[in-house]
Amino acid sequence: MGERKTSNAPKRAAPRLSKAERRQQLLDVARSIVRGEGTDALSLVSLAERANVTRPVTYEHFKTRPGLLIALARHIDDRQVELFREALAKAPPRLTEVARAASSTYMRCVTQVGREWHAISAALQGDAEMDAVQHELLERYADMYCEVLAPCTKVPRRELKKRCVAIIGAAEALAREMLLGRLEEEVAATTLRSLIVSWLE
Repeated sequence: MGERKTSNAPKRAAPRLSKAERRQQLLDVARSIVRGEGTDALSLVSLAERANVTRPVTYEHFKTRPGLLIALARHIDDRQVELFREALAKAPPRLTEVARAASSTYMRCVTQVGREWHAISAALQGDAEMDAVQHELLERYADMYCEVLAPCTKVPRRELKKRCVAIIGAAEALAREMLLGRLEEEVAATTLRSLIVSWLE
């Protein structure tokens, strides 16, 4: 048999990522760290090591550990909003059906990422920027609920916004009970759906 030929050609370097692609990669790695080991294991240094980049890269993207955790919280929430909009786009424009889709999607998202989200919130407790972000995200959910529910109810828009804020508060309370193991996901979703219908019918 002849000798195996080996190539002396230099290996091609992996393609460089754009800044947006690198940020996405870093957030994906950060999320896997939090999911597997908790927030205590996540720092700009540990992220650089796991993502196989230099430390200045993580500092350039996130500046500080709180900055990283806040970016991760936004990243998780943005994905849940995408799933929410996808589910609501498929729901027939009737109050009971929209309420069912909104409630089941909300609780499914909590099941998937709720523990990660609460771990991040706990790690940033008392952080003024995180408090502002949480308020902003709750406002976004209230606005989304108004947007999808407005065509299904005769409740005036101003009143609808107030009720949607209350609905989000109720959804968060039910989600906490679910994460503590006191409610099944289906029961939490059904309860939230009945609340929405009774308030807006």
